[in-house]
Amino acid sequence: MGLRGLLWVSLLTLQAMHAQVSPKRPKGSEKRQAVDATVNGVLIQSLKVNCKVTSRFAHYVITSQVLNSANEAKEVAFDVEIPKTAFISHFVVTTNGKAFIGNIKDKVTAWKQYRKAAILGENAGLVRASGRTMEQFTIHISISPQSKAMFQLTYEEVLKRRLMQYDVVIKVKPKQLVHHFEIDVDIFEPQGISKLDVQTSFLPKELATQLIRKSFSGKEGHVLFRPTVGQQQSCPSCSTTMLDGEFTVTYDVNRDKICDLLVANNHFAHFFAPQNLTNMNKNVVFVIDISSSMAGQKEKQTKEALLKILGDMRPGDYFDLVLFGSEVQSWRGSLVLASTANLKAAQDFVRHFSLAGSTNLNGGLLRGIEILNKAQRSNPVLSSHAPILIMLTDGEPTEGVRDRSQILMNVRNAIGGRFPLYNLGFGQDVDFNFLEIMSMENNGRAQRIYEDHDATQQLQGFYNQVANPLLVDVQLQYPQDAVSALTQHSHKQYYEGSEIVVAGRIADHKLSSFKADVQAHGEGQEFKTSCLVDEAEMKKLLQERGHMLENHIERLWAYLTIQEMLAKRMKLGGEERDKLSAEILKMSLNYQFVTPMTSMTMSGLVDESGLQPVIDKPTEDYQPLAFALPANQKPSPTRPSSSDKKLPSKVTGVDTDPHFIINIPQKEDTLCFNINEEPGVILSLVQDPNTGFSVNGQLIGDTARSPGKHEGTYFGRLGIANPATGFQLEVTPQNITLNPGSGGTVFSWRDQASLRQDKVVVTINRKRNLVVSVEDGGTFEVVLHRVWKGSATHQDFLGFYVLDSHRMSARTHGLLGQFLQPFDYKVFDLHPGSDPQKTDATMVVKNHQLTVTRGLQKDYSKDHRHGAEVTCWFVHNNGAGLIDGVHTDYIVADIF
Repeated sequence: MGLRGLLWVSLLTLQAMHAQVSPKRPKGSEKRQAVDATVNGVLIQSLKVNCKVTSRFAHYVITSQVLNSANEAKEVAFDVEIPKTAFISHFVVTTNGKAFIGNIKDKVTAWKQYRKAAILGENAGLVRASGRTMEQFTIHISISPQSKAMFQLTYEEVLKRRLMQYDVVIKVKPKQLVHHFEIDVDIFEPQGISKLDVQTSFLPKELATQLIRKSFSGKEGHVLFRPTVGQQQSCPSCSTTMLDGEFTVTYDVNRDKICDLLVANNHFAHFFAPQNLTNMNKNVVFVIDISSSMAGQKEKQTKEALLKILGDMRPGDYFDLVLFGSEVQSWRGSLVLASTANLKAAQDFVRHFSLAGSTNLNGGLLRGIEILNKAQRSNPVLSSHAPILIMLTDGEPTEGVRDRSQILMNVRNAIGGRFPLYNLGFGQDVDFNFLEIMSMENNGRAQRIYEDHDATQQLQGFYNQVANPLLVDVQLQYPQDAVSALTQHSHKQYYEGSEIVVAGRIADHKLSSFKADVQAHGEGQEFKTSCLVDEAEMKKLLQERGHMLENHIERLWAYLTIQEMLAKRMKLGGEERDKLSAEILKMSLNYQFVTPMTSMTMSGLVDESGLQPVIDKPTEDYQPLAFALPANQKPSPTRPSSSDKKLPSKVTGVDTDPHFIINIPQKEDTLCFNINEEPGVILSLVQDPNTGFSVNGQLIGDTARSPGKHEGTYFGRLGIANPATGFQLEVTPQNITLNPGSGGTVFSWRDQASLRQDKVVVTINRKRNLVVSVEDGGTFEVVLHRVWKGSATHQDFLGFYVLDSHRMSARTHGLLGQFLQPFDYKVFDLHPGSDPQKTDATMVVKNHQLTVTRGLQKDYSKDHRHGAEVTCWFVHNNGAGLIDGVHTDYIVADIF
């Protein structure tokens, strides 16, 4: 395989950035050797990032041109990372003199075309990926000899003010020298720019001063970075590039006037961030998960962050701490003043608390809410403070109330709209959607804390954003007869360094009566102001910025509206969800945004499997894949991205010959057993009699079994059914068939698709796995195992895992289903077994006394090829004594 000329431009928000160690730059006086930027015949002729910001609305265009000067075809790749909050609006690839332009359409139509292309043998494929705070897609194309290719991507977002500034962060990683490299950031802010700065992680400060041109005056700011090839070199004689890191533009605007209203083309944007307000004292309760799963680095980092946060509390604040494992405990049980003595005592408490048991999330939250409510009711002084509840957890509720809908209702009723709840989900094992919904229902927001070296800083960074409330109960009001389609205009709290943005439509001929009234409560006083549109100033602005200002104000409104509708959609189900989805789709098409309701097709481009790309908006549940486009040669296989979304750390499932692995979270232990049956037998894996939902699996034999040896059996066919909605899915190592009984659509494992039928969502991750999510049931994964060189089996087969079962009824049964509810057992009398390398023990479970053996099994839910070893207590004789009845009770007649 020839060179892969890699073009990689990353654009993401500041919070996701980590400083990287940059190579030491030689002094500018050192003589540089002339260097050819061509690598194996591939030259990146230009790589330009252009960003135009108009009133916080950022419009990015990334353009790259590549030349293949060799006498043979060469493969290049275009890798782009953009913020998860951004929407792609345009993409074009030009190669061999032909332009392939992305076409945004509704997701259903896009996928119908995708299926048609795949069935007819035409070219198709997919671009999708997600990372910590960004989304990534990769396109590989093979360029003909002596030919050029150009990539151009456009995306848009509204910049959010955090900690007194707006951030435009561009991560640059071209991986080779670029003939013409340029970053050009143009900012236009009607209020006037108050500060503008640039930092890079890859340039020494002295060199950055020489190479980066920055200026701002009045409403305009400009940053230009255009290093020569020689200035890109990592050393005077090197052919490698030093451009590897973050390029960060930060700025803020003048706040001389309290009113900042922009009106154009019958749309308005209102930016509210008043200055010179007195910080309000706050009542804050920290609710912290101390279950056993927090052990290790998470506990250490949580304690470090809490100690720093407590040290930063202001003298007039009041606070308390609530800890929840299996039991719930509070430090004081009521709010106490942030005095020196109390803070020292609280820090000692944090240093010495220990982890214990399971996760009583409901109990911990209700205790924290009770402390805040009591203080607000009983103490007149505290009732005028800004109350805040912050909860941190790393897992799912496993103790006390575990039903999520019940927890949501309990928390909603207890808070009663009086204060915001901020949920922090530590790691990938949390149900983040659940935390998001809970926060949204209670005027807050959720944030994922990633398990990494900087988790302490992530926690502190979040707290800093809410540490200084300035106003509470903020209401931004507009004349009802003059405006429509308003974005969120009621906020529980306004924090120092942030900004509230409201946008909407203005009715025809109503500009003269349009105004904004703002009411809120501040420290010791009411806050009121009214704002009118300065029509003369608006005319002047339109003359200065022209169509761009008109266009950006309307698109800012559309962007905010779609983002808010997507958030609201998370909380809805049934007809309400479908109706809102239709509204999102309509607006996404009108403004040509790639959102979860739309896809961008790239007709004409093809991959090695004959599939054309479909660019989608990833969600938390999608796993990253790259998309390869060959011309005259086959690309190398795409490596899995390091940003793969992690599955729960321990799951219940069945895989290989067939080994059943039963995760017991309340005991933090695992049990396992085998089932030995003949090929062709169908076994009941999951059966919920309350809903009729079922999963059955049919065994197949190993095609290369040795005579006289036990025949290994594997699951070669799965049937997943939800009779309440008429849903059926048949899965084999060759095909995935939707509703096979009625001639439904057939997908192959080469497809990448997300399908929804009533309350069931099926996500096919190409050549790897599929995930089935039932709205009122569970979430399940089917893993595809292909025969590969060196594999122990000679037959393609399937694995099946239960990722989430909290909505399954207590009556759920089957070889796996019976273990989805908690049950008790005891293990004792550990002693050497017949195999001296393994430990035997006595287990008492379901009134049976069994001999069990400590052993290892493989869990393939995360690593589909090699698996991860799981230590478990192995129950012999087809699980006898552990499973209800005998294993033959689970043999069924049909796959559905």
